[in-house]
Amino acid sequence: MHVVLGALTAIISILYILDRLGIDVGWWSPFHWRRRRAFAKRFGADPIYSVEDPIHLASLFVIGVAKLEGDLTAEQKQVAQEQFESSFRMEPREASELFGSAAHLLAAPQLIDTQLNNLAEKNSGRFSGDQADSLLQMMTAVASAGGAPSATQQAFLDKAKGLFPAQPSPQGTWS
Repeated sequence: MHVVLGALTAIISILYILDRLGIDVGWWSPFHWRRRRAFAKRFGADPIYSVEDPIHLASLFVIGVAKLEGDLTAEQKQVAQEQFESSFRMEPREASELFGSAAHLLAAPQLIDTQLNNLAEKNSGRFSGDQADSLLQMMTAVASAGGAPSATQQAFLDKAKGLFPAQPSPQGTWS
């Protein structure tokens, strides 16, 4: 028994000395590891998946559909901001800020298709029927701003029509 106590004391002394020297020994604690893992999982993930507000989600879908084929054109940007102003009843400055934040979250062009599909599947039940109809109209208007929507854009629009509910709701559109 005295050998076990001596070994434990030696291990604890070594860990204490390492900690005092500034060497991280927090990985020994399973509770500390669990907390650190949960923090990294929550804040190290893609920030686009933490958006929950229907207006911000709608802006991500509208800008994302336009960016499926590459960079936004001036026509698409103008139509998107006009759609935000009219559908969400926003001032031009607020619509511009919403546009900027959505474009920033969708900055990686190679991931937009995956991000939009994951967002649509995760948040399909978050929109009421009127909101879904309004969202699909905005997405179609922005996608066809420079002509007919491309095949990729049309495929996503068709998928979105199947994911979002079609029944009207009594609460109104975006209020």
